[in-house]
Parts: sequence; structure tokens; C-alpha cells
Amino acid sequence: MGDRRIALLLDVVDQAFDRRAWHGTGLWGSLRGLTPREALWRPGRRRHNIWEIVLHTAYWKYIVRRRLTRDVTLAFPRPGSNWPALPATPDGRAWRRDVSLLEDQHRLLRTVIARFPAARLGAKGWRSTWTNAQHVYGIASHDLYHAGQIQLLKVLRRRT
Repeated sequence: MGDRRIALLLDVVDQAFDRRAWHGTGLWGSLRGLTPREALWRPGRRRHNIWEIVLHTAYWKYIVRRRLTRDVTLAFPRPGSNWPALPATPDGRAWRRDVSLLEDQHRLLRTVIARFPAARLGAKGWRSTWTNAQHVYGIASHDLYHAGQIQLLKVLRRRT
């Protein structure tokens, strides 16, 4: 059996993303059944839509993975940073591709966490003032924050 701290961090990350949890819907569940049109809806000018949140959360999973691995060769598969631009043609195919991107980034990050040396959890992350452990539970918190945001956007859209 691996280190209990790593197992706990994996459990937190999994619950925030796609596992059953007492707090309710995680990030992956908040996307269930959404159409591209629903994902593109904005509550107001200069407000983020669900599609942008999907790309943003995928990007930050990549950043945490990069900070944990300290691998300068890693690159996010889409241009831009933090809030990557929507695809030129935001159709069903592009939506499925970007949702898959989020799932892939989560899987890659989870693999890094599972193999992470527990002795390095307290060390600072690469190019960061936060520890490696703080990055891991921070990305879980990030997922939950945006899952709640997506759930709210879905309710607001239905009321317009």
C-alpha cells in the first residue's frame, strides 16, 4: 500500500472531479448532458461561460502537473493560458474535444499525484510559493469552485 497522504490527496482530487462525495456534484458531473449551446451561454457581457470554464480548469490541471513534475517540456495542448480562447467553430465536435481535454488533463494529473514521492509533499512547487501538497488540494478546491459556478450558470440560463 502506498503512502496514506498520497491516498488522501487522490481521494480529495477524485471527489472534487468525478467521484461520489457528500458535498454533491463535482466538476465532471456538472458537465453531464450539456450541449455546446448551453456551454456557450453567458450570463452577461464579459462574463465567463461554461465552455471557457472547462478550458480554464483543464489548463490549471496542466499547470499543477507541471509544477509537481518540474518538467519544462510539458505544454498545454491548446494555445493561450489561464483562459484559453474558445475554438473558432464552437460546435458539438469541438465541445466533445474540449471536454475530453479536461478529462485527459485530470487523468494525467492524477497519475502524477499517485506516483508523487510523499517526502516531497512539503517542498515548494516549481516556480511557486505553495507546497506540492497545497497545489494538490488547491486543484481539488479549484474544481469544486468551478463546479458550483457551472451549476449556478445552468440555473441562471434556465431562468432567462
